[in-house]
Amino acid sequence: MRRFSGFILRLFGWKLIDQAPTDKKFVVIALPHTSMMDFVWGKLVFTYAGFSPKIFIKKEMFFFPVGLLLKALGAVPINRNRSTGMVEQVIAYFNKNDEFCVCITPEGTRKLTNKLKRGFYFIAKQANVPIYLSVLDYKTKHAIIGERFVPTDDINADFEHIHQYYVEKNPTARCPKQFSTDCIRI
Repeated sequence: MRRFSGFILRLFGWKLIDQAPTDKKFVVIALPHTSMMDFVWGKLVFTYAGFSPKIFIKKEMFFFPVGLLLKALGAVPINRNRSTGMVEQVIAYFNKNDEFCVCITPEGTRKLTNKLKRGFYFIAKQANVPIYLSVLDYKTKHAIIGERFVPTDDINADFEHIHQYYVEKNPTARCPKQFSTDCIRI
């Protein structure tokens, strides 16, 4: 699957930048997220890089036969209609497994938003795992599994650091009008 993923990425002009995470447990955040195609390209990138994070997707997407495919690709259904303690559920996955990674799209929607969801940060902090900052840039067709970031005790400084990283990368989303780096501020 790794070679096949690399073949498909090259066929469509995508290039993987940077190396795969070396940690056995981590959170990877993926920005920008404006299209369901982000899942497809992200899955190919992660497979090619040699790891397979779990991806939490709203339960409404798990209808037959799509649900079978999503589960085979490592997706986990979640109920977003009520507060279900998702952060605690993901931390439990980290605590139960010697190796575990999760990919989170912190925008929480494919629509334009002015604020990131902070769950990824609290998951990493409470599970004592690093965050890898990843980018899909549709303009350059660069997939970046970038900086390894360890949360500190200063959430404001941490989010400013993350914001600056994405401002520097300046990714172009598949649907550019639905993404702004301004959403990364806390």
